[in-house]
Amino acid sequence: MPHSRSSKKRVRQNERRRVANLATKGAMRAAEKDLRALLAAGKAKEAEALLPHTFKKLDKAAKRHVIHRNTASNHKSKLAKAVASAVKKAK
Repeated sequence: MPHSRSSKKRVRQNERRRVANLATKGAMRAAEKDLRALLAAGKAKEAEALLPHTFKKLDKAAKRHVIHRNTASNHKSKLAKAVASAVKKAK
């Protein structure tokens, strides 16, 4: 348990940040999951339309330092590749 006033404040700050980070990461994961579900269902056009929304969530998480920017880039690359492949297959 913290003893000093500053360490007690730090505990409060960390908890607030942890909750905010969880919300950001959860939104990011949900967007990715929705996109992958559409791809699995064979709905390439809907997945293509959802791609910018998913990218926005990944970029937001990287901007807030919830995930590293390279991690966001890797996820975006893999998702874009999967969507492009599904669209190509659909044609």
